[in-house]
Amino acid sequence: MALDEALLDWHSEGLIPPVIRFYEWEPATLSIGYFQQATRDINLEAVREQGLGFVRRPTGGRAVLHEHELTYSVIVTESYPDMPESVTEAYRVLSEGILQGFHNLGMDAYFSVPDTDAKKADLKKPKSAVCFDAPSWYELVVEGKKIAGSAQTRQKGVILQHGAILLDLDEEKLLSVFNFSSEEAKERMRKKLPEKAVAINSLVKEPVSIEQCVTAFREGFAKSLQIDLKPFTLSEEQLEYVRALEEKKYAHDDWNFKK
Repeated sequence: MALDEALLDWHSEGLIPPVIRFYEWEPATLSIGYFQQATRDINLEAVREQGLGFVRRPTGGRAVLHEHELTYSVIVTESYPDMPESVTEAYRVLSEGILQGFHNLGMDAYFSVPDTDAKKADLKKPKSAVCFDAPSWYELVVEGKKIAGSAQTRQKGVILQHGAILLDLDEEKLLSVFNFSSEEAKERMRKKLPEKAVAINSLVKEPVSIEQCVTAFREGFAKSLQIDLKPFTLSEEQLEYVRALEEKKYAHDDWNFKK
């Protein structure tokens, strides 16, 4: 999270061009959205017992368990050519790369567009703290089930969008790290989750590797945004900046438990 924010800072100052980044998490980590209440929504004892990391994202949305997935981030100025002003439409443009990436893997993915008043109401007042409980505008679905979740923030004239692309899903571990109002509510979520979320490897004959995903989605972004991607390596000075931001903010309880 510190690196995503640092890339946003540097891009806002004109020090680096737009960036598309792919990464994994070690250890597996639960990230919560900027506006979530940690102690209300999350079973922090279960997080500790299972040796999971815990961090608050700079972006909104609901909690995500980052395990068996590829995470991506896109950092680009709001003034980038043909970038829509509205958050929803910017999601559509930036997520075209994710859509194309799934197509590159041979999957019939498409954008989620809430088509009833009830679905639109769910977006305004989500029923649970679980990210993969339901898709939002222009998130990716396969067979009607959410397969990738994304979140966005805009700071200093720059858009940061990042999200999780599921390769596999451990439903019991996911359920274990959330607080529920009752055992009945948890059981309802247990039954509903397989109907709402799906992982890549549950839909393909041969398991897809992280390396295959990186190639598919890198090419997806290049094609959909009509860009040439070039490798970018951090300097030692930049790494120090990221470490300092991590220590001051993302590794600190004042940030992670501020709500």
